[in-house]
Amino acid sequence: MSVPDWIAADWGTSHLRLWIMRGDTPLRRIDDPRGMSKLTPDGYEAVLLELLGDELTGPTDVVICGMAGARQGWKEAPYAAVPCAIPSEGIPVPTSDPRLRVRILPGLSQSSPPDVMRGEETQIGGFLAAEPGFDGVLCLPGTHTKWVHVSAAEVVSFRTFMSGELFDLLSTQSVLRFSVSDGWEQGTFLEAVNDAMGRPATVAADLFAIRAGSLLSGDAPGAARARLSGLLIGLELAGARPYWLGQEVVILGESALAEIYRTALAAQSAMVRTVSVEGVTLTGLTAAYSRRTA
Repeated sequence: MSVPDWIAADWGTSHLRLWIMRGDTPLRRIDDPRGMSKLTPDGYEAVLLELLGDELTGPTDVVICGMAGARQGWKEAPYAAVPCAIPSEGIPVPTSDPRLRVRILPGLSQSSPPDVMRGEETQIGGFLAAEPGFDGVLCLPGTHTKWVHVSAAEVVSFRTFMSGELFDLLSTQSVLRFSVSDGWEQGTFLEAVNDAMGRPATVAADLFAIRAGSLLSGDAPGAARARLSGLLIGLELAGARPYWLGQEVVILGESALAEIYRTALAAQSAMVRTVSVEGVTLTGLTAAYSRRTA
């Protein structure tokens, strides 16, 4: 078995990804379900030792991003305030086993309006490693979607929108759960995006109309799902207009959700393209490790 130079780790809320690294080449990847939500601070080192085992033949650097650095994680890594470059100098974490030399990368914070990110900054760093001259806006779709202004290799500002979480709550825990299920109608989605952007004050009423439409007109479940998504993303695009209007926008995300955002933005005549998020976190961790050891 090859001896690793270092270990890259993305330690999220519900999942851990480890890469055994030789330089900038991953020798293999380990996935584990023991994310931050399942661990106490004294449990992280034990997980690493269990998963890495005999591969640790001497002192080995471990570079970690994500929720392991949260206040409730392994050890809090204080946020770096924007505007700033993507941090590469993580905070050291004491370990009992001398074979582990652990550092956790900080997230980013913004004071006005208040906002934070933890983990996404490493994805941004991975994107910038591939496109160092990029000047524009990144959209990172997810449960909490990030809109990030990047200029001169720095994060200038960002905003977080809870559209994904609102969709989950409304589709599974509100009266709309009786109307929303699988399926999709693209025309209905785009119409809802325009409705929310043009008449945001009536969105609360438009949401209930989804339920009423399924009762009175037998609207298809796919139409209900598309309309709920369109109303929420339309509100988000209205709020994020200063980020995307007149800017080059790169959507950094998984294919299905990224395509939904791309379609909505393209319908607003935005300059938009998508970049797959696959591998970008590892690229960001590698860039941070390389800058620190250069």
